[in-house]
Amino acid sequence: MSAAGASHHPRRPVALITGGSSGIGRALALRLARDGFDLALLARGIERLEETRRLVGAAVPEATVNCYPADVGDVAAASGAVQSVIAQMGPPAWVVLNAGIARPGRFLEQPLDDHLDQMRTNYLGALHVAHAVAPAMAEAGSGHMVFVSSGAAFFGIYGYGAYAPSKFAMRGLAEVLRVELAPRGIHVTLAYPPDTDTPQLAEECRTKPAATKAITAGGGLWSADRVAAQIVAAARRRRFLVTPGAQMRLLAHGHSLLSPLLRVYQARIARKHDR
Repeated sequence: MSAAGASHHPRRPVALITGGSSGIGRALALRLARDGFDLALLARGIERLEETRRLVGAAVPEATVNCYPADVGDVAAASGAVQSVIAQMGPPAWVVLNAGIARPGRFLEQPLDDHLDQMRTNYLGALHVAHAVAPAMAEAGSGHMVFVSSGAAFFGIYGYGAYAPSKFAMRGLAEVLRVELAPRGIHVTLAYPPDTDTPQLAEECRTKPAATKAITAGGGLWSADRVAAQIVAAARRRRFLVTPGAQMRLLAHGHSLLSPLLRVYQARIARKHDR
């Protein structure tokens, strides 16, 4: 396992961020560094990790930023990266489980590998890292886990047959850990970002069916920094749910009641686009 960056300064708490090389993860890295954290960044690509390290270093020279190239969907790689972080920087005060991919498509047309890849990265990636780091956090008697989910975890959305289940699963894990880890001093936050202007969204739009675009329109497009600011602010207040924007708040508090109406709405759009 390779790492890049200066030696750890013990007076700054450590934030471990998966998917920390771009998008919301990069925005969270910049914000947490400014808030006094050293950073352990995990992602698959060392080039973008190094780019994030340089950006943080230019903005917050006093912050230590170590990069750990690893595929969190691989349990051995994820566990190895976490153990390297703990050995080099100590138990993280914050762990942000943000790594994710989204490749929309119709179920009858989408290969099984798309389903497996998204479950492996989005859910299992979060599980692997959380499971590896939780014992050290519990031993320290404090910490905060932040799960970055999606509005697709509230109800079934046309075109997200491969993506939504991975975010439903993450939501379930966060709900359980919120209860189980609280007695050990570990707090859990679950974030539901709206559509955010990131490279991932641009990639997602390449395969998004027309009906899916119509169904998901209307929530607006948020900047990664704006989303990161709301996540950090809510986590600092030890809130469980982070729901940026009116649409996410409505879904978070009323999705069970709204689901029947949303199914009818989606069916109408699907009929229009599937003709």
